[in-house]
Amino acid sequence: MTVAMKNQWAVGRLTDKMSNDLLLPEETVRVRREARTFADDVLRPAAHELNCTPETRDGFRYDIFNAITAAGLYRVPYPADVGGLGLEFPTLAALTVLEELGYYSPGIASAMYDGQAILVGKTLDAAGGAVRATWLPKIVRGEIVGSFATSEPEASTDLSVNTLKTTARQVDGGWRIDGRKRWITNSVAADRVLVLCRTEANTSTFFVDMHAAGVRVAEPDRKMGNHAQLTADIFFENVFVTDADVVGTPGAGLRTALGALALGRMGIGAVGVGMAQRALDVAADYTSRRHVFGKPIAAFQHWQFRFAEHAIEIEAARNIYQKAGMNVDRGAAAEPLAAMAKVKGSALAVDVARDAIQACGGYGFARELMADGDQWPLESIYRDAKIGEIYEGANEVQKWVIARAMFGRAITG
Repeated sequence: MTVAMKNQWAVGRLTDKMSNDLLLPEETVRVRREARTFADDVLRPAAHELNCTPETRDGFRYDIFNAITAAGLYRVPYPADVGGLGLEFPTLAALTVLEELGYYSPGIASAMYDGQAILVGKTLDAAGGAVRATWLPKIVRGEIVGSFATSEPEASTDLSVNTLKTTARQVDGGWRIDGRKRWITNSVAADRVLVLCRTEANTSTFFVDMHAAGVRVAEPDRKMGNHAQLTADIFFENVFVTDADVVGTPGAGLRTALGALALGRMGIGAVGVGMAQRALDVAADYTSRRHVFGKPIAAFQHWQFRFAEHAIEIEAARNIYQKAGMNVDRGAAAEPLAAMAKVKGSALAVDVARDAIQACGGYGFARELMADGDQWPLESIYRDAKIGEIYEGANEVQKWVIARAMFGRAITG
C-alpha cells in the first residue's frame, strides 16, 4: 500500500496530546502560539524548497526574512527601549521561537533567528553604548541583515588570541582589519558583521560595514544540509573601522563572543528539539497508517518502544533548553545547562531522524517521488541535523564544559 505524502507537511503534532506548557510563563505560551502560527502559515508551504535547494549567492530568502520581521518575531528577545517586547523572560521566549521555526526549517531558524537575533542582536544588546543604540533597533525592525564572524580556516572551537589570524591594528581615527573568516552565516547578504580580531596581546570585536572597501565575500559553501543557512568566507584587506565600531570593551572580544555563543548553544538545542519533534510526528503518522503483514507498522512493539523512548527524550531536551533560558533571564549561571541543551537537542535530532527514516523505509529515504510528485521531509531533517553536533562548539567540547563544572579546572584543565 502506498501512502501519499503530499499533505504530510500538515501531520498532527504529538505535543498537543503528550506535552504542555503548564509551567511556562503566560508570555512564553503566547509567543509559542504566535511563532507556531507563523511557522505553519509561512514555513510549512516553503519547507521543501528551503531545505532542499542548494546554496547560491543570491539564495538568501528576503521574503522569509521580511515575513519574520512583519510577524514581530525579532522583537521577542529585546527590551522595549530598542523596540522589543520587553518580556520578563526574553531568552526563554526566543528559544521557544527557535524550536517552532526549526520544526519546519532548521536552516532558516539557524540563519535568520539564531544568527540574526541571538548571535548578532544579543551581542549588541549586551555591549551597550552607542553601538547598541545605533544598530540594535535596526535589527529589531529588520532593516539590516547581520552576521557573526569568529571562526577562521584554522580557528573555530579554539578562539584564543594565539590561534586567531585576523588582526586589527590601531591607526589614526580607528582600526585597520586584515584576515579571513570562515563558515560565516548570512555573509553573502549581510549589511554588517561582528568580527572577532586579535589586537596585539588580546582580542576585540568590531561591527564592520560589509560594503566597506577591502571586504570581499566568497561564493557560498555547498553543504550536506542546512541549505537555507548560507555560509561563506569573508576576506578583510586593510579594512578601516572607526572607534565607534568597537563592540563592548576593547581587549574583551573573546568574552563578548563567548557570551553570545552560550546563548547560541541553547538555540541549537531548541532547534534540535524542533527537528526531533517533526521527525517523530511524521514517522508516527506514517507508521500508524502504513500496513505490513496485515497490521500497521506502529503495532509492532519495537517501534512502539523506540518512539516512546524518543518522546521521553524530546521532553527532557525541551526542559533543559527552557531551564537554561530561564536561568539567563533570572541572572543565574547557565553555562553547564547551555552545554547540556546543545548536546542533548542536537544529538537527539540525529537519533530520531535516523529511526524515523528506518521506520518509514524507502519513503523515509526519499526526498521526492517523481512519479507521484510526493515530497518527503525526513531525508532533509537527517541531513540538517548533523551540523548541530558540530557547530558553535562541538559536542565533545560541550561535554568537557559540563565535566569542568562538575570537577573543576584543576582536574579537567
